[in-house]
Amino acid sequence: RDGKIELECVPQGSFSERIRAGGAGIPAFFTPTGYGTPLTEGKEARQFDGRWHVLETSLHADVSLVKAWKADEAGNLIYRMTARNFNPPMAEAGRVTVAEVEEIVPVGAIDPHMVHTPGIYVDRIVVGENQEKVIERRKTREG
Repeated sequence: RDGKIELECVPQGSFSERIRAGGAGIPAFFTPTGYGTPLTEGKEARQFDGRWHVLETSLHADVSLVKAWKADEAGNLIYRMTARNFNPPMAEAGRVTVAEVEEIVPVGAIDPHMVHTPGIYVDRIVVGENQEKVIERRKTREG
């Protein structure tokens, strides 16, 4: 670690799939997204059924930080609304996962069918102190 930062531009769908693949133990996958653009220069490319694909490697995190609505004491998590999009695969892709939640409930208080991330993927739970979302403001058109 030499104190330098590397930046890689990745299409959002490829980025989320790289995270999901990391959590699933898949080392790499081929995708047609981005083929022939500067984003994929230098990456391995192969043709499947007459269409070109590029090889994308999976992503893992040393620490995954996720935001959930509720957790039980075993670490089972429930997310609200769009938090369900990227938090579950990110929790699975982390070597250590820390979940910030609004509320911790006893084991059994969450219906197992409602769990979005099983506790097996969660190492720590933190109740957030200030849950106000100052960036989210409702604005209506002035009439």
